[in-house]
Amino acid sequence: MSKSLKRVRAALEAAGAAVDIRETDGARTAEMAAKAVNCHVDQIAKSIIFQAQDSETVVLFLTAGGRQVDLAAASALAGLALQRADATVVRNQTGFAIGGVSPVGHLSPIRVFMDEHLMAFEQIWAAAGTPHHVFCIEPKELCALTRAEIGAFSL
Repeated sequence: MSKSLKRVRAALEAAGAAVDIRETDGARTAEMAAKAVNCHVDQIAKSIIFQAQDSETVVLFLTAGGRQVDLAAASALAGLALQRADATVVRNQTGFAIGGVSPVGHLSPIRVFMDEHLMAFEQIWAAAGTPHHVFCIEPKELCALTRAEIGAFSL
């Protein structure tokens, strides 16, 4: 088991969350991950990391799998001029590689916004620290666990 996957499992267990981590059979997209766990594509919570244009501050946006982050809306919500963070910044700030960024288990605290569209589901699936593992959780529980602010920032 990878260090990242162990860190996510430990964070979920420490929070008292049920741990249902599954492998996605090499899924590389939200559509493929949804097929692997037999759910709607919007039940896949994509973790998108943005960085402030004038600092090293990063912000995590949890977005429904079939949607994309609207950069202008995301910047307005965060109160920062944002840009997509590069792979090195993502790894250094979160401890995860792009494609496996989990909403929990980060190396340091991170501000989180959650797509309001995720709240429509009883359960959602989020990356578990690797590009090939996801965990199942109730949206309200994930919101509380990450201290996410719910917002409208996706298209």
